Amino acid sequence: MKVIFTQDVKGSGKKGEMKEVSDGYARNMLLKKGLAVEATPENINHLKGQQASAQHKIDTEKAAAQAAREKLDGKTVTIKAKAGTGGRLFGSVTSGQVAQAISEQYDCPIDKKKITLKSEIKAFGTFSAELRLYTGIAATVTVEVTEA
Repeated sequence: MKVIFTQDVKGSGKKGEMKEVSDGYARNMLLKKGLAVEATPENINHLKGQQASAQHKIDTEKAAAQAAREKLDGKTVTIKAKAGTGGRLFGSVTSGQVAQAISEQYDCPIDKKKITLKSEIKAFGTFSAELRLYTGIAATVTVEVTEA
């Protein structure tokens, strides 16, 4: 009997996979516990629709990451910060502040979790930051910290 797995089943199949299994195993275990559905034409079409939707989402995210990379790669982001004596900042510049500055200056929202600072920013100057936009797509920006 052909079934489409709705969940991962160790030793049998992964979610979204269509596989031929014995009739008894399908009826008594997989279908009964809701781990799989029978591979009817309707269920097969539903599975193909889900796969196409997932692929479209991946393609859209990849295109957006590529566009953001072209827009931001090699650019300089300026951040104004308050400092005490000796040019040391009160606290440090975080990836959240870099993300906010990129959003304001280049109108390109980036999640702060996707920003990696090469070193801690605790003084004025220029620093490098890497933006990991998508798997295999990254951009490098220069962060310039000036006095407010």
